[in-house]
Amino acid sequence: MDIHAFTALVGETPRQIRFLITEGFMPPPTGGRARAQYGAEHVEAVRRYRWLRERFSPAQIKVMMTAAADALRLPVAPGIDLLVDLSLIGPGLDPARIAERVRNLLADLPQGETPATPDPEDAADAP
Repeated sequence: MDIHAFTALVGETPRQIRFLITEGFMPPPTGGRARAQYGAEHVEAVRRYRWLRERFSPAQIKVMMTAAADALRLPVAPGIDLLVDLSLIGPGLDPARIAERVRNLLADLPQGETPATPDPEDAADAP
């Protein structure tokens, strides 16, 4: 779909769409500038940005997205990845051990609840 159909569908202005593309919050359209086309991945990117924007500032969202690009991604549960900063990986850090501990923590959580405070014993074991 073209920019007019896309903006009507997602309820955003062309200016906001350009902002999202420029800031890296959504991919650029296909087809070049004169024949720009938007698809389902663009609609999803706008929805994701709105959800994040309700919770974080644009600067915080950008940091999260940048961190994801510069990190080792370790899946710990369906839809949940542990991101480990590549600069931390060295002789004293075992990413697989950390991922396993996070998996165990998530498995022990009752549905719909989050831990109130970290367990002090876990902090002593942290690498």
